[in-house]
Amino acid sequence: MYTRQPAIALHQVHKVYNNGTVALEGIDLAVQPGDFISLVGPSGCGKSTVLRLIAGLGEPSQGSLQWGLTDSDGQGEAQKGQRRLAFVFQDAALMPWATVVDNIHLPLKLKGKALRTCRSEIQQVIQLVGLQGTEGSYPRQLSGGMKMRVSIARALVIQPHLLLMDEPFGALDEMTRSRLNADILHLWEQYQWTVVFVTHNIYEAVYLSNRVVVMAANPGQIVAEVAIEEPHPRNEDFRTSPRFNEYCREILAHLTAAEVETHPSALLY
Repeated sequence: MYTRQPAIALHQVHKVYNNGTVALEGIDLAVQPGDFISLVGPSGCGKSTVLRLIAGLGEPSQGSLQWGLTDSDGQGEAQKGQRRLAFVFQDAALMPWATVVDNIHLPLKLKGKALRTCRSEIQQVIQLVGLQGTEGSYPRQLSGGMKMRVSIARALVIQPHLLLMDEPFGALDEMTRSRLNADILHLWEQYQWTVVFVTHNIYEAVYLSNRVVVMAANPGQIVAEVAIEEPHPRNEDFRTSPRFNEYCREILAHLTAAEVETHPSALLY
């Protein structure tokens, strides 16, 4: 049972768009400091909408978002602008005319920090994500996996309280995706960031998370939460273990039950 104040909590959050589409209905979700939570569910179930509301890129139609103690000194933060949020999208969204260093510098530049004053911070995250030697490269010279590493480094350079990741590895081949899964999990284990991660991939969710939140569509809602009670560090042995398969089957069962409830005709197929 959690006794700490959540880093972020959603209370009965509804989201209805202007065209009448009900994107979310009755979302209750508490993200504890240091959590790695994955949201899984079919397309259109509101996973990305949840992330966008947390990021402040939209407002709930009903309900509330409550911020907890997210700063390092435990004093809490009263103002939205003081929260350090980082968002990693599926598309790396790099500036094609800028080098790796300049792309990573962007969020610091927007805060008024000149490159000469934050080179050490930039170099630190370059080392964290394994991009040494690419500092002067342009996006066109990088592989898909390396571009995503730049995007992750750009998010980490602000030392976020909360890292939001919206299917960041979805467009990558399985080998690259597997390597990046291992790398991001290693970084999370080392630094204990708070992460909310969106994915369609059940195996990815189980491997990365300490909790998997299962969502259903029409309207978007949470139908189950599965705690992944496995020790860290995790490695390839966990991926091939019977326990890993049990977690995957449990999550798939929740997704299937939600699909059948939403579309009863699915029983015919």
